[in-house]
Amino acid sequence: MSDISFLELTDPAKWVNVREHETKIGQAIRVLSEEGTYEESLKSAWDDGQRVALVGIPESIGVRGNLGRAGAEDGWQAFLKSFLNLQKTGLLSTHELLLVGAVNCADLMDKAADLDAKNPHDLAELRALCAQVDARVRAVVTPLFEQGFEVIVIGGGHNNAYPLLKSLSEVSEEACGSVNLDPHADFRPREGRHSGNGFSYAYMEGALEYYHVVGLHQGKNSAESLRQLQHAGMRYHTLHRLYERPFYEVMDEVVAKADSWQRPLGIEVDVDALNAVPASAVNYAGLSLAQGFQYVKRLSEVNETRYLHLAEAAPSLCSAGFEEGMKICGQLLSELTTAYLHGRERRR
Repeated sequence: MSDISFLELTDPAKWVNVREHETKIGQAIRVLSEEGTYEESLKSAWDDGQRVALVGIPESIGVRGNLGRAGAEDGWQAFLKSFLNLQKTGLLSTHELLLVGAVNCADLMDKAADLDAKNPHDLAELRALCAQVDARVRAVVTPLFEQGFEVIVIGGGHNNAYPLLKSLSEVSEEACGSVNLDPHADFRPREGRHSGNGFSYAYMEGALEYYHVVGLHQGKNSAESLRQLQHAGMRYHTLHRLYERPFYEVMDEVVAKADSWQRPLGIEVDVDALNAVPASAVNYAGLSLAQGFQYVKRLSEVNETRYLHLAEAAPSLCSAGFEEGMKICGQLLSELTTAYLHGRERRR
């Protein structure tokens, strides 16, 4: 597939632990064909009944460009190790899944490795590299949206919300809506691309019209960021308000709002919204996995939903070590993916 050289195909056999008389998802999932062009392979998969594409983005350049800690590059492999070893039991519509592969950012990560974000020149370089990640992500996901696929994106920093929204908006020929589970609005100034300004870039470039943040922590956002959010007409449920109300009531409001937009919808999750998940900005005052599951499932029931983005899981930042971090992140990402697949079943 020479027409898109930085797409790295994934062989599920490398991740599956085979057991006699059992079938794992990784043994049943469709993998993108290497024959023909990228668009031809996608059309072939679509014609065979695949409807949901799985894509990884193994990078942490955008996080570092936002003065955060690296580690989000490992979220994709944590997901593969967990999700592909789930049993194929009919719980999920495995026959509709297409394992596309990963946006290969290895060369960009190598260039970023020795850059020091505390040095202004190096910081500018990191943000320039993040813009190159944007271009690669768009090249991979735009044909997916054009073919009609819903997309589940795993890994990388929250900077990747921007290329997702840009691609979806261009294909749909209208501005999008997005709901973001995140203590941070990620609406920082457009000072060069990084994980803290994906939504402000998307808004200012006309790709994002409606935006709502669930679980925003007012003490973890600058006053300027909150002013920009308010000036743009965007709204949020604060984390402290969620402490005081049943979560299902909040989700009733959020789903009704998202449904009323009648725009292509992106579901965004920064895993640092959830309690004690290994991430650049690990959060010990976050929401539960059960609440995260409910959030994803309820929003994936909205007819206009086109993608789920699970950002910033960082196994290497687990206090108990990398292998434990792989388990925690892998299981979490698998459960949130399962929530999306359950929710979209209700649209039928």
